[in-house]
Amino acid sequence: MNTDSIRNFCIIAHIDHGKSTLADRMMELTSTVTKREMKSQLLDSMELEREKGITIKLAPVRMKWEGHDLNLIDTPGHVDFSYEVSRSLQACEGAILVVDASQGIQAQTLANVYLALEQELVIIPVLNKVDLPAADVTRVSKEVINLLGCNESDIIKISAKTGENVDQVLRAVIDRVPPPIGSVDTGTRALIFDSYYDDYRGVILYVRVVDGEIQKNDKISMLGTSAQGIALEVGHLSPTMVADSTLSTGQIGYIVTNLKTTRDARVGDTIVIEKREFPETVIALPGYKHVKPFVYAGFFPVSNEDYQDLKDAIEKLSLSDSALQFEPENSPVLGYGVRIGFLGLLHMDIIRERLEREYDLDLVVTNPSTDYQVTLTSGEELDIKSASSLPDPAKIREIREPWIKGEIVVPQEFVGTVIQLIVTKRGRQTNLSYIDERALVSFEAPLANLLTDFYDQLKSVTSGYGSFNYELANYRVEDLVRVDFYIAGEIVDSLSVMAHRSEAQTLGREIVAKLKDVVPRQSFEVALQAAIGARFIARETLGAYRKDVTGYLYGGDVSRKKKLLAKQARGKKRMKRFGKVDIPSEAFMVMLKRD
Repeated sequence: MNTDSIRNFCIIAHIDHGKSTLADRMMELTSTVTKREMKSQLLDSMELEREKGITIKLAPVRMKWEGHDLNLIDTPGHVDFSYEVSRSLQACEGAILVVDASQGIQAQTLANVYLALEQELVIIPVLNKVDLPAADVTRVSKEVINLLGCNESDIIKISAKTGENVDQVLRAVIDRVPPPIGSVDTGTRALIFDSYYDDYRGVILYVRVVDGEIQKNDKISMLGTSAQGIALEVGHLSPTMVADSTLSTGQIGYIVTNLKTTRDARVGDTIVIEKREFPETVIALPGYKHVKPFVYAGFFPVSNEDYQDLKDAIEKLSLSDSALQFEPENSPVLGYGVRIGFLGLLHMDIIRERLEREYDLDLVVTNPSTDYQVTLTSGEELDIKSASSLPDPAKIREIREPWIKGEIVVPQEFVGTVIQLIVTKRGRQTNLSYIDERALVSFEAPLANLLTDFYDQLKSVTSGYGSFNYELANYRVEDLVRVDFYIAGEIVDSLSVMAHRSEAQTLGREIVAKLKDVVPRQSFEVALQAAIGARFIARETLGAYRKDVTGYLYGGDVSRKKKLLAKQARGKKRMKRFGKVDIPSEAFMVMLKRD
């Protein structure tokens, strides 16, 4: 099979710069999709993707144009999925970099460009939305030239909405992107760049064949997970599945397998075929890594009889999302639930929405936290995922927490406020550089402090112009403590949080003040307290309801009044000893709202 007529490329861009719309226009122009089947953002198949206007799962499509096979992979643009993006880039030889002509270069654009340069792809710069009145073509062109070091003539100016100049983009793909290289007559190797679970057909893999070919009914095995299966069907997507007899060198397509879960075929793994002709060992393709979640949250059903439904729903979702990790969790207040690990906050939001919509569940989600590495005095190492599982402080030698390396792109006038925001999160600014009228602020910060609302705060201090991108750097030893919360003298371990000692007191006071608003008043006084170990650091008192027991007395000696009030006080004291305070589920959401 000749690979000269094949071009594999992807589209990279910041969120909302129009890459799914550009993909729509390309499919229309190449008549891959008829006008009748066309709807906007055709490749975003999930209801949630269409609603939020973001791409969550990537999708490949093969288009035929001027005698060439053009394979396009639409990638997710969000930071949580950057590993998936890097695998999709690995499956291509070229990338179209879409930049919004009215907004210019943003943090995610930079992150994806660095990923593409790392994979040594040919980058075709495209300015989108040039038909908008707000488009500033000359300024944004300068930014792109500074970033890529290309010429003004290399940049294609298009409008994906109206379809203006989209044919030039396709021509540039054919002219500038090299055809795939691979050897036809060695052992077969294919890269999995995505996998998902289909209820009726099992696990379906999206692959790029690097060497050799894969035929229908071949026995396949994965080098990373050592799982084995059968290729029940192979073919390409245009955008619906079209079966072929073989997938050959350089092609991108799908394989329907008999595997039961995507954990057997993870993104980035190498597929080889068990054949006798090539006894020599096949070397795995580079870059495969096991994706580790680093944001954890407890999910609890509102009523405990839904626990089994929740567990089944998460098991179903995890079949198609190999990054999802979960374990059962039990809390004295919320009952049985599941602790789930995510790649980031957007990932968590999406899973929560899917559980609530597709499986019709009512959920209580506890405060998201990250994982901590603990070294005990005995030398034993622990990895804890929630503050309540921290061992006795006397036995701990050190606690390490994850730090991130982040980049914020922002107009120059906001640099001061952004650096201030970073400092309040215990972060350190490491570098500051300027691209025309924008500043790129590089910084390091502890992940735990950025989890709840860093992005919202960044948007508000930069009037919505700041964009943010991060990656995990390493784990560092810090002076960390566990802050516990007591309601009516009883510890509520689901509320416990890990905090830096310097911030513990402020955090304790804030949360106790918020709990005062959500915990209902009782007939007796309730103390709300925050503590580090045995030392209380904050307290609020929830006043008791007072019933007027002296209402029916008319006149008489004052000692009668005092006697009744003393009797009431004794009763309240006894109630306080046996009284249970019912904690509403809103109390657990208090942590998420840091306003």
